[in-house]
Amino acid sequence: MARSIAPPIGRNESLAEQFMVEYGVVGKFSLALHRKMSILGFGQLRWILCHLSRSYPTKGGNPMSLHPQDFSVVPDDTTRVARAAFPKGNPYMTLRDKLGVIYEEHTFAPFFGSSRGRPAESPGCLALVNVLQFAEDLTDRQAADAVRGRIDWKYLLGLELTDPGFDYTLLYEFRNRLLENEAEQKLLDELLKLLQGHKLLKSRGRQRTDSTHVLAAIRSLHRLELVGETMRHALNSLAVVVPDWLRAQVPVEWFDRYGPPFSDWRLPRSDVKREALAETIGQDGFDLWEMIGRSPQAELLHRIPAVQTLRQVWLQQYYVDEGKPRLRPPESTPPSRKRLISPYDTDARFSVRRSVKWQGYRVHVTETCDEDQPLLITNVETTTSASLDLEWTDTIHQHLKDKELLPKDHLVDTGYVDARALAEGRSVYGLDLIGPTKPNPSWQTRRGDQYGIANFVVDWEKKQATCPQGQVSSGWYPSQTPYGEPLIVAKWAMPVCRACPARAQCVCGSAMPRAITLLPKDQHIALQQARQRQTTAKFKKTYAQRAGVEGTISQGTQVCGLRRSRYRGMAKTRLQHVFTAVAINLKRVAAWFEETPRAQTRISRFAALAVAA
Repeated sequence: MARSIAPPIGRNESLAEQFMVEYGVVGKFSLALHRKMSILGFGQLRWILCHLSRSYPTKGGNPMSLHPQDFSVVPDDTTRVARAAFPKGNPYMTLRDKLGVIYEEHTFAPFFGSSRGRPAESPGCLALVNVLQFAEDLTDRQAADAVRGRIDWKYLLGLELTDPGFDYTLLYEFRNRLLENEAEQKLLDELLKLLQGHKLLKSRGRQRTDSTHVLAAIRSLHRLELVGETMRHALNSLAVVVPDWLRAQVPVEWFDRYGPPFSDWRLPRSDVKREALAETIGQDGFDLWEMIGRSPQAELLHRIPAVQTLRQVWLQQYYVDEGKPRLRPPESTPPSRKRLISPYDTDARFSVRRSVKWQGYRVHVTETCDEDQPLLITNVETTTSASLDLEWTDTIHQHLKDKELLPKDHLVDTGYVDARALAEGRSVYGLDLIGPTKPNPSWQTRRGDQYGIANFVVDWEKKQATCPQGQVSSGWYPSQTPYGEPLIVAKWAMPVCRACPARAQCVCGSAMPRAITLLPKDQHIALQQARQRQTTAKFKKTYAQRAGVEGTISQGTQVCGLRRSRYRGMAKTRLQHVFTAVAINLKRVAAWFEETPRAQTRISRFAALAVAA
C-alpha cells in the first residue's frame, strides 16, 4: 500500500507554478523544466525556488486564513443516521460522546493568517483526520474519502451529513505546516491535556519506557552504489536549477553513467574493476565540484542540499593519493553515528542492536502503567539509530516535566540506567528510576567471594574509606574519566596492604596496594542502592510490569507501521511517531470507555500445558 505523504510525481509541476507565482519567479522556468522537477522531493523543490527568487516564505506556507467554525455540537441529521447505523455504539462515536471536540481550532490558529488569503479547512478537523488515517493505516486519498463517506467519522468530526469533505492534498499541506512550525508535539500534548481534564491521566503514577528500531524509507546501498547514487542525485538536482549550464559542462559519457539508477547496473564482479569504477566516480565528483566552483552561480549551487551531500559523502568515502581519488579503507571511514548511508535520507544511520541490524532511526515510547487507568503513551522520542538509550533518559524526563506528567516510578531497561541517571532522577525530577544496572566490571566483583567495591564503607565527610578488614585509606585523590567526568580514587598504605591476611581477596599482585575508584557521592550512593535493590523479590515483581511496553510497541508496529518510516528524514519520521502515539491513545481510551478488557499475552496451547502444570 502506498503511504507516502510526499506529492505524487505528477503534482510537482503544478507546485512549481504555484511557488513561482507566490515568490515572484514567473518566467524563469520553461515548461520542460517544470516536468524535470518531478525528480525532486517537495522540500528540495521549495528550497530551490525560494533561493532563485531571493525571497523566503513565511512559516505556514501558502496564504491561508482561518475562519472560525463551530463543531461543538454534532448536527441532528448526522446524529440520527449514526445512531441508526450503530445502535450499539461505535468507538469513534463513544469518543465524541465522552470527550467532545478533541482538537480546538485555536490550537493551530498561529499557523494561519487572521483575515487574508483563501479560507482554510478547519485545522482541528484536519489534525483529527490525520490521526484517524494513522489509526486505520490509510492513504491520504482513502482518509479524505472516509470523511465524505463514513458516518462514524462525520459524527466524531461533528460534520453535517451532506458535508462534501475536502481534497486529499490538504492533509499533506497540514502536516507540512506542522513541520514548518515545529509543532508536531502539539498533537500529543493537547490530547494529554484533554485526558487529564477527564481524569484519565495523572502525574506521579507509574510509567515505563522502551525503544525499538525504525527502518528508513531507503534502499540498502553498498559503498559503490552509495557514491554512484550520490553523484546521480547531485546531477539531477543541478539539472533542475541550471539545466543549460549543466548540459554544456558535463562530459557525454556522464549521461550513460549517471542517467539510470545504479540499481539497474550490472556492476563489475572483480575487485579490480570495482575499484576502478569507484575511482572513476570519485574523480567525476571532484570534477563536478570544480565545475560548480567556476560557475557564476557558485554561491547558490554550493548551497543546494544534494551538492552539500555530495561533498560530505566524498569526504567520508575518498582520500586523494598521488592526485587520484581512492576509496578509504573501511577502518578509516567515520563511525556509524556520523556516516551517511544514503543521499536521499541524510538523517538515517546504520546500527546494530544485539542480533538486529538496520538502517534508519530509533523510537523511544513512554506510557503509563497504572492499573486503575487506561495505558496511555505520554512521550515519544525519535532519534538516530546510532544513539544510545542512555543519552535520552534525561530528555525523556525533561519532556515529561514540561507536560507536568512526571511519574513517581519510571520502569526502564538496563540501557537507560547509569549512576548519573539514577542520581538525577531523584534530585532533579523527584522520581525513582527502576531498572537493572550493569554489574561492576572489576574481577573482585565478578568472582563473588572477593572484596569488591560494595564491601567498602565510605565516609564522605572525612574523605576516607574503610576496607572489609577495618583498615582506613591513607589517600583521597580527585580524578576524572577520559571524557572529563569527575572521579575519586581512595588508596591504602603499602605496609598495611602487604601485611593484610586477606590480601589475596583484594589485589592480584604482590607489589601494589589496594585502590578503589569512586563516583561522586550522590551517584555512588544511588548506584550501590540500585544494585542492592535489584537482588530483592520486590524489585523483580515491580520490574515485571516493564514488559508490558512491548505490547504497545507491537500494537504500534502491527496497526500503524511503527517500525517502518513512511517518509524520508527525521522530522517527518518524528511526525509519524507522534501521530502513531495519538492514534493508539484514542483507541485505548475508546476501549476504556466501552469497558473492553485488556488482551492478555497469547501463548500456544502446548506452552499452556506447562503453565497449568
